[in-house]
Amino acid sequence: NKRKKSRVYLTWTAEMDTTLLVALVEHHNNVDHAQNGWKPHVYNACIKHVKDTCDVDITKENITGRIKTFDKQYEIITKMLAQSGFGLDWVKNMVSVDSDEVWSRYVEANKDTHAYRKKVVLNWESINTIYSKDHATGVGARTGAACVQEPQETPVVEESPEVPQKRERTDAILCMMGKMKMYFDDTLKTTEPLPMLKVTPPTEILAALKQVPDLEDSDMPRAYGKLIVNERLFEALMALPEELRKPWVLTID
Repeated sequence: NKRKKSRVYLTWTAEMDTTLLVALVEHHNNVDHAQNGWKPHVYNACIKHVKDTCDVDITKENITGRIKTFDKQYEIITKMLAQSGFGLDWVKNMVSVDSDEVWSRYVEANKDTHAYRKKVVLNWESINTIYSKDHATGVGARTGAACVQEPQETPVVEESPEVPQKRERTDAILCMMGKMKMYFDDTLKTTEPLPMLKVTPPTEILAALKQVPDLEDSDMPRAYGKLIVNERLFEALMALPEELRKPWVLTID
């Protein structure tokens, strides 16, 4: 009789997540994130770091499973933070929402987010550091759909988190960053040319100064130097009646 191989299940803890992310952030900062994913030596370094810190043996497959989870968490949470009414509770390590009504409307349109109403997501700062650049450039990034289609082989048991010291940054910063990125992406898609800033030619400024009644030659260089670097000053000069232009020019510091 052939003996079936018993499958070994690994209980993944919050401490292991933190340890793994510390290593990934370090290698991310060292530009060890290639276009098609992490460079091979990163996995060996992470395996060693988790072993040394947590005394647990893990495999490359364990790491890729957690990477998919981190990527999915980043995509879901950043989409939430880009919406009005959502923020981050840094003390509870959870997404915060203004009201149940706001949450219900969002979940109705995004079915895969319902678990995040009370889901604890640790190490958000590290996850954001790693994946924000990837999703902005498309380098080494995976979509949320791809993560859902590829089930994680490693069962995960999350431990109750310890309450960290409250951070001084505010949720509004992350919301603003998300909205700015969306606006920037929309701007890049447009085919309309951006309007050029008005710049008056120096020759036109010099000619206008020569028309100022009774303006001394000694005052001309100082006024000219101010007007060529400040378009608003030149517009103000041209808006004045001729009799007021000389006294006004002489007041420019």
